[in-house]
Amino acid sequence: MNMIKDIIAASLMSVLFLAVSTSCKSAIMEKTQVASATVTIQSERNVVPGAERITFYYPQIQDKKISLVVNQTSVVDGMHLADTLKLMGADIKRIFAPEHGFRGKADAGEHVMDQVDISTGASVISLYGNKKGPSAEDMEDLDVMIFDIQDVGVRFYTFISTLHYVMQACADHNIPLIVLDRPNPNGHYIDGPVLEKKYESFVGMHPVPTVYGMTIGEYAKMINGELWLHEGIQCDLTVIPCKNYDHNTYYNLPIKPSPNLPNIQSVFLYPSLCLFEGTHVSVGRGTDMQFQIYGHPAWTDAPSKIKIQSLPGAKYPKHENKSIGYRSLQDLTTESLHKKDGLNLEYLVEMYQMLTKKGETFFLDNNFFEKLAGTDQLRSQLKAGKTADEIRASWDSGVDEFRMTREKYLLY
Repeated sequence: MNMIKDIIAASLMSVLFLAVSTSCKSAIMEKTQVASATVTIQSERNVVPGAERITFYYPQIQDKKISLVVNQTSVVDGMHLADTLKLMGADIKRIFAPEHGFRGKADAGEHVMDQVDISTGASVISLYGNKKGPSAEDMEDLDVMIFDIQDVGVRFYTFISTLHYVMQACADHNIPLIVLDRPNPNGHYIDGPVLEKKYESFVGMHPVPTVYGMTIGEYAKMINGELWLHEGIQCDLTVIPCKNYDHNTYYNLPIKPSPNLPNIQSVFLYPSLCLFEGTHVSVGRGTDMQFQIYGHPAWTDAPSKIKIQSLPGAKYPKHENKSIGYRSLQDLTTESLHKKDGLNLEYLVEMYQMLTKKGETFFLDNNFFEKLAGTDQLRSQLKAGKTADEIRASWDSGVDEFRMTREKYLLY
């Protein structure tokens, strides 16, 4: 079946044209030819991420000095966006790498070193650790910035914080920003406490629920529209939307978004299990079941046991070299997980009650739990013996208020 994918602007006709190809039931292909280079773009299930809709943003970067904010998920049919644009003749001056690095191999929280990308010759600058946003020097001699990173739709997943700092730099230096949108695998529901200002940090910068039900492009529009940048300034923002996507679309990520989210099951469980990162409970870092199990060394009568080890992507895991008792969630189907409409707090309540009865310390002593939760109320509710339903009811009004804010920025 032949289908015309996009209408090509007349200004591109000399260097860029879109050809139509035949697709099978599960895929549609776009072929973009630039000079002598040909790039083939394929999107499963007919969902086309913004990065693959090259004809919609190439006119804005053609003959411009550009920079990219990208990681290992920034691909166009298996080829990295940086390599794709370089092949098309784009002048890439700098590549900014967020948490986990340009190729996505660094641990969570690990410092990422600056380097030079051999493929493009561009400088690679880390945006993690002490330096969270581009400096004035980094922004010199740039005409436009592109942001293309796969998000998973959870407040403490730090790429939306990187987005904030990038938008701030673009606004401060009058550099246009193009966000290439990608589907949000957790975009079909909204849940969790809204972040309180006193708990703002890099793992939560904005007054949004734990799961906010927006793509990263929609989120960028919200940062701009709600005047969350310093002194309420706004950046010159363009969002290239996905095609054939809405918030109920089941989207299986083609590339794992970070080292410890190895599959779509872990992505679906991440919003509920990540609160354990502020406690002494393991979520499987140091195993091959990251964010698919939860456990603790004191859980002696747990369904299963496993030894935690230092592994790539988890060099210093919690309870390293110790055996933990754990419960596996791997038997939950991705279909059932996708149908959920809220966080599962039963895991948290279960482990708090069990470990405190055993005399074990549950919370870490660094208040990281509050930063993840966005509030001190959740700790108090657990200590008070509140049920999962009682806890969820306490944040309903905040979620409802956020829904009204969110509505203003939806693209799908």
